[in-house]
Amino acid sequence: MNGERDDAAREFESHRARLFALAYRMLGSAAEAEDTVQDAYLRWHGAAPGQVAAPGPWLNKVVANLCLNRLTSARARREEYPGTWLPEPVATGALGPMERAEQREAVSFAVLTMMERLSPPERAAVVLRDAFAYSHREIAGVLDCTEAAARQLYHRGRKHLSDGAPPPGGVDAEQNAALLGRFLQAASDGALDQLEQLLTEQVVVWADGGGKVRAALRPVHGRTNTARFLAGLFERFTTGVRFEVAEANGTPVLLGWEGNALTSLGQVEAGPDGVTAIRILRNPDKLAHYADRHRALSQNG
Repeated sequence: MNGERDDAAREFESHRARLFALAYRMLGSAAEAEDTVQDAYLRWHGAAPGQVAAPGPWLNKVVANLCLNRLTSARARREEYPGTWLPEPVATGALGPMERAEQREAVSFAVLTMMERLSPPERAAVVLRDAFAYSHREIAGVLDCTEAAARQLYHRGRKHLSDGAPPPGGVDAEQNAALLGRFLQAASDGALDQLEQLLTEQVVVWADGGGKVRAALRPVHGRTNTARFLAGLFERFTTGVRFEVAEANGTPVLLGWEGNALTSLGQVEAGPDGVTAIRILRNPDKLAHYADRHRALSQNG
């Protein structure tokens, strides 16, 4: 009996990383994704021996349906969220291989934020198709619907995302990292003119404090307003802060550390004309998971 349990535990562990990647893409929260994977383990542990013929598809379906249940209640919570809601960052390595552009796009801050406008089934269809290359028939099996309905859910979800997507023509990761360095230098120096030159006219800043710490409750729009906001932010909140350029969700980010505590994470989105969007995470609950993984990776490296 113990041998069977050990084998079952090992089998589950071989799927854990993929299950976390699936849950995170659907929920936009690392903490909730880990809870979901743990719930899936309890269901796996409770299954009768021999009940599961194909563990991978069975576990994918369990996790997807657990996420659908969580998303239904999460939508109500996020409607009452104080200020802007932004997805929780994760260390890129926790998301598994991302060889295809669709896989990288699915974990970007921009797409995870836009995912909030999708219904839970639409979100599941988009994630399973784009990030895991599921066929419409396989998606139908997960969602317990017809193949035609699964196809419609996917196309409707993709349309919602494309309607809110920025125009094409972004920059690659190397250019983004270089821009982030110039951006940090100008902001920390309070060089308003240099900062403005890096911004597009339509730039927007979103900040997420979650009601736990001070952060702008409304988006800041426009080049001049953004430059002033950021210069003031650096002047007020950067004393005693150590900055570090790192990576989260497949893109360069700027970390702000106060001692051993991660107190901010900034992500800059850029196009060929400059910075188009800035997302600043300050909610300590959303930074905890990333901070733990980042410290562990730094120690192991």
